[in-house]
Amino acid sequence: MAIPLSLFLLILPLLVPTFIFSSPIQDPDQVVQQVNQSIRNATIAARRNLGFLSCGTGNPIDDCWRCDPHWEKNRQRLADCAIGFGKNAIGGKDGRIYVVTDPSDRDPVNPKPGTLRHAVIQDEPLWIIFARDMVIKLKEELLMNSFKTIDGRGANVHIAGGPCITVQYVTNVIIHGINIHDCKKGGNAYVRDSPSHYGWRTISDGDGVSIFGGSHVWVDHCSLSNCNDGLIDAIHGSTAITISNNYMTHHNKVMLLGHSDSYKQDKNMQVTIAFNHFGEGLVQRMPR
Repeated sequence: MAIPLSLFLLILPLLVPTFIFSSPIQDPDQVVQQVNQSIRNATIAARRNLGFLSCGTGNPIDDCWRCDPHWEKNRQRLADCAIGFGKNAIGGKDGRIYVVTDPSDRDPVNPKPGTLRHAVIQDEPLWIIFARDMVIKLKEELLMNSFKTIDGRGANVHIAGGPCITVQYVTNVIIHGINIHDCKKGGNAYVRDSPSHYGWRTISDGDGVSIFGGSHVWVDHCSLSNCNDGLIDAIHGSTAITISNNYMTHHNKVMLLGHSDSYKQDKNMQVTIAFNHFGEGLVQRMPR
């Protein structure tokens, strides 16, 4: 039986991915100037306080929140600390705190409450923290929903030994303070990406953090190493991204910004890379 055109147009948005577009900043040099000014201001403030008991480092991101002795009670202040093209990534700011208590990932279609997967797929803004140190071995890719912060401060959290993090066609994601390593390929499986939707995933690349058509993304203070493909890849029209203060070691293809010269949407890609440590055992694809 033929489907009426009116009904087809109604269900079409349910059959195709939702594209998250972000208009490119028309004057990117202005963003560069803002980053440089924030670094100068932080450096001057740190030097002025050299003779005192100061926590100032000259790093404007760290100085924004680390100097607060009660930062643990004001975690969401972190969302105001980014610099560069991803500075407007608010993650789960103004959302409730979600505490991950269970490191398991037994069912990617029906994740258990208290797990990281259950947290990141929710529709509401969430600021996700961890009850204790844990190693999370994901069974399939961790598909992020929009307006989420994964905040590893105060715990030693590893995502390792399985597929890792995918930010696909979503917006406003912050990933902070997570150890991401030994990431493997996943796929040929159903995976849930929201409370109301799950779908079939083909084979993934095995990236540490894969940003695919995403916008307003900030990856900060993560350690990344030894993944199957890239440590952090931003492709397929992703933009408004800041990658900062990360520690990267022991890997071949470190970072990919744009996947094809023929993909025209990538010409609008805007990414800030700042204060990262490109350490031992790296081979190629490092910004210079």
